Order: sequence, then structure tokens, then C-alpha cells
Amino acid sequence: MPRYRRWRSFLSRRQGATRSDRSPRELPRVEIELDGISHLGGAVGRVDELVHFVSYALPGERVVARVVDAHGNFARAETDRVLCAAPERVAPPCPYFGRCGGCDWQHARYEAQLRFKTETVREQLRRLGGFADAPVRPMIGAASVYGYRNHARFSARRDGTLGFTRQQSHAVMTIEHCHVVVPPISAMLAALQGRGHRRLHQVALRHSLRTGQSLVAPHIPDAPIPTGQPYLEDEVLGRRFRIAANSFFQVNTRPDVRPLPQAIAAPWVAEREAAWSQADLLALLAIDRLRPAPGELLLDAYAGVGTFALLVADHAPGARVLGIEEAASAVMDARHNAAGAPNLEFVQGRVEAVLPGLDAVPDGAILDPARAGCARPVLDALVARAVRRIVYVSCEPATLARDLRILVDGGYALTEVQPIDMFPQTRHVEAVATLERR
Repeated sequence: MPRYRRWRSFLSRRQGATRSDRSPRELPRVEIELDGISHLGGAVGRVDELVHFVSYALPGERVVARVVDAHGNFARAETDRVLCAAPERVAPPCPYFGRCGGCDWQHARYEAQLRFKTETVREQLRRLGGFADAPVRPMIGAASVYGYRNHARFSARRDGTLGFTRQQSHAVMTIEHCHVVVPPISAMLAALQGRGHRRLHQVALRHSLRTGQSLVAPHIPDAPIPTGQPYLEDEVLGRRFRIAANSFFQVNTRPDVRPLPQAIAAPWVAEREAAWSQADLLALLAIDRLRPAPGELLLDAYAGVGTFALLVADHAPGARVLGIEEAASAVMDARHNAAGAPNLEFVQGRVEAVLPGLDAVPDGAILDPARAGCARPVLDALVARAVRRIVYVSCEPATLARDLRILVDGGYALTEVQPIDMFPQTRHVEAVATLERR
């Protein structure tokens, strides 16, 4: 493969330059038939036995791709020209698509996106977790595939304008409008364009469609809209949550009137049709699979602002719920949100430090870690205590597969994996895995 040795040499010499500094004419090109889905977004194909991960492509297509990075056994590439398009291909509505580092799948019909993401979960469980036939259900789709994000973080340029970093680069591209954020965030972005200053690196914009509250962090002097709010409030399943500027909260809280998906058969949900957000459905799904009962001790690990802990307590009166969260600001929010709620306690600390020292044995646990997944001591503590039911909420199929393998090898049965699309137009996947102690 002398061609690839030359490409690797060329690309390594260019490594010090940002992606935007490389002229597209400089990059090697390859014609490739794509036959699989890439977990990075886009599609996968082979040339001379070398695997290529090609962004902005679809399975079944033949494209000419620019090779932007080559390694020992794989290469990353970007679609340059589509020679034979797949029937799922559509024209992306966003003028920044392909240059902005945000969306991955705007060029695919939404029904195809759901299939691709479901297959990504199944393949990661097979390849990384060793689950030959994992019980993966079809993805629960979103009603609104654009205009759903309640939170966006923009980078500031030296001229004071705001935007996103370019694909494969640290260079900032000014953005006038983002299709996936709720409309008030685009309006806030327009009002703040050109208002940055040299010491401002990033600006976080948040807006809740349910409460109408907005947040801009940090404070921007002389801005035409209010900035520097310490928190805003949002709602999930009818409960209001205070969220500090630097606290995590689910980004898809846009309510849409629709029936409850069949995958959520919770008998305690009285209304079969209401304005459900994806965050509502995620919470319903987690509570439904946990099956909380009065008198039980339930654990919410990586509790954040107390979302799952409070909603579990709401739907299991008499249950005791313990939340563990590392971030001090999130714990302050959680305790504020839980004011007046009985049998609810929050402990500040790393889950891997707190959980192994607990005297009591939880009857059930919800795990909702960051993309890195659970630290090994967390999984070992759950296995050692033989917690009867575990609901694992994951935003990264690769680490989910790794952690599920440890739990199954420790004596658990994986009964179901239910993906839910919290991030339409992107490659990111949320999944809820249910485990029972054997």
C-alpha cells in the first residue's frame, strides 16, 4: 500500500496545521463504495483493505472522498462528490452543514437516521461488549427533528462574533442561525453577535420553552439582552427544576403533542396523549424499567440536579431515594429542587468514592454517567451488593457496551436496551439498558 504510506507522510507533515488551513486541493482523494454505518457519523467502506470512515456519506453510496487522516489500519475522510446517491439522501437545510462541527446526519431522511442509530447501538454492543444478539429495541424517535435543543455553547472570535468550531479544527466559524436549537436561542445569538471581547472565549445560551426563561453565561457588559443569570428553570414530567449556569440538564425538553410510545407501557401514566418532550419520555422510560416500589431504597448515581431522583420519588411514594453527584453546583440545585420532598437525600462526591462505602444495599439503581461511562469501582460495588435492578442511561454506546459486559459477567442479565433519539441530526445516541440480578 505505497499510496497510503505517502498519504500518511503528507498528513503527518500537516499535523500542526488546523483542518481549515489545509486546502481541499492538497488532500488525497479516493473513490469508494460504502457498505456500512460509521459510529462517528457517515458511512464505512474499504479501499485496498483499508477501512475508511467517511463523513457526510450514506451506506450504499459511491463517493469521491478527501482523506483527512490516515492511521495504521483505518483512515478518516470527507465526502467530496457523490457519484451514486442512496435513496435516503436529502438536501440538508443548514448552510453550515459539512463545515460546522455539530450535525452529522442532516443529509439523511429522519427515518434512516433512526435505523442507523439503532444499528450503531447493536453493533457497538456486539463488537465491544461481546453481545452476539443483544435485546436492542427500535429507536424511539423525536416529534421535532429541528428546533429542539435548549442549550448551545458558542465560541467567540476576536472580532466579537460568535460561532461553532469547524469540523476537524479549532477554528471558529461565525454562525447566524442554528437549525437544531430552539428559536429563542437563535434570537439571543443574533442579539449578541459582535458583543464579545478579547477575554471572552465561550458563551452558553439556554432557553426553556416550558417556562420561557433564558440564561446567558457569562455576563456580557453592555449587551442588549439580559446576561449573567445564575440559573434558569425547566420542566420534566410536570416538575420544575432549577439549573445553574454550569449544571448539566437534558437538552431536548421541547414539548410536542403526541401519543405515548408503545415502548413505555407505564400503567401509572394516566394521559395516553399529551405534550411529551424527549426528556419526558426518557424519564418515563427509566422509571418504568426501574419499577420503584414503596419502602425500597433506590439509588440515583450521577444525579445532576436531581432529575431522576425526584421523579422516581414522585412516582413511588414511600420509597427512599439517594442521589450521588460530584458537582457542587448541581448538588445545590438538587437540594433546592427537592425542598419539601420526603425520604430524599443527596450526597456530594464522586460515585466511585461514595458508593463502595454505603452500608445499606439499594434495591434498584439508575446510572446516568457522562460519555466516559462508569468507573470500575462503581460497577464492582453494584455487583458486590447484588443490587436487584439496574437501569443504565447512556449517551455513548461504546462505554455502555464495556460496562454492560462487566455487569453481565458479574451476575446480571441484560433484559433490554431501548435507544431514544435525544439528538436528531447528530450521531449521538441515548440508550436505556435494563439489567436484572440473576
